[in-house]
Amino acid sequence: MLGERGFDGMLISLGANGFAQLPAWTGLAQAVPDMAVVVLVSGSLDAAVAARLVQAGVQDVLGGAQFASAEAALADAARSLRLSIDRKRIERDARRASATDLRTGLPDRQQLIDHVSQLLALRGREPAPMALLALRVEGFETVEASLGSESANVLRRKVAVRLRGAVRASDVVAALTADSFALLLASTEEPIDAELVAHKLLHALHQTFTIAGQQVAVATSIGISRYPSDGSDAGVLLRQAVAAAAAADTRGRDGFVNWRESQWRDTGAANDGEVDAP
Repeated sequence: MLGERGFDGMLISLGANGFAQLPAWTGLAQAVPDMAVVVLVSGSLDAAVAARLVQAGVQDVLGGAQFASAEAALADAARSLRLSIDRKRIERDARRASATDLRTGLPDRQQLIDHVSQLLALRGREPAPMALLALRVEGFETVEASLGSESANVLRRKVAVRLRGAVRASDVVAALTADSFALLLASTEEPIDAELVAHKLLHALHQTFTIAGQQVAVATSIGISRYPSDGSDAGVLLRQAVAAAAAADTRGRDGFVNWRESQWRDTGAANDGEVDAP
């Protein structure tokens, strides 16, 4: 469920044994970046485990032994969850206000790197596979030359909407430059999942757009990098995906290339775009 949709908050109620095992649950790494998580333990709290959970991003940890009754414990947990959701929403709005691409309304490159870095830190003990896709989209300059800069920005926003509509709520679509985007697949079950998503994105962008009453087409090249097989640093993974997208662009329009398949050393594409070396 965490991989298929987003939630505002989650209350986890556990006994002492389950509480001790909670830091190792891979689903926790999926939950804490975007939702408020509150943990309620039926017995006494293990302070060391509680500290690990807070460091991992859990908003609050409550011990049922401190309450007079189970009803009181649940009431306090509900209050804590409501406050945690409000705090998380304020934090999210603040991040968006300071790290948003104004042309598309999408998160910008820095926000994407920060988000990936947080996920990588949370998955340090038990790596859960994920993938980064970089997209080079051609057609904005042509629209700007013929219809003006505002029409080009309208096209960028429409491209962003299609990308967002083609993926899960838990995935992150970001704007890298004026003509490039990125997609974080926060969880992948099989290596082929990223390629299936790439096919879906190519199909979504292959359909023409209506801009100022005219039909406009774009061409898309996609590069794919994967964690943990291609690296464990957000900047490196994004640079690899951008380089692979550049390699895909040289091989023809509307295609994708995996990082390990790209000939980036020969093409010099590793530092392509706006992605800085780590």
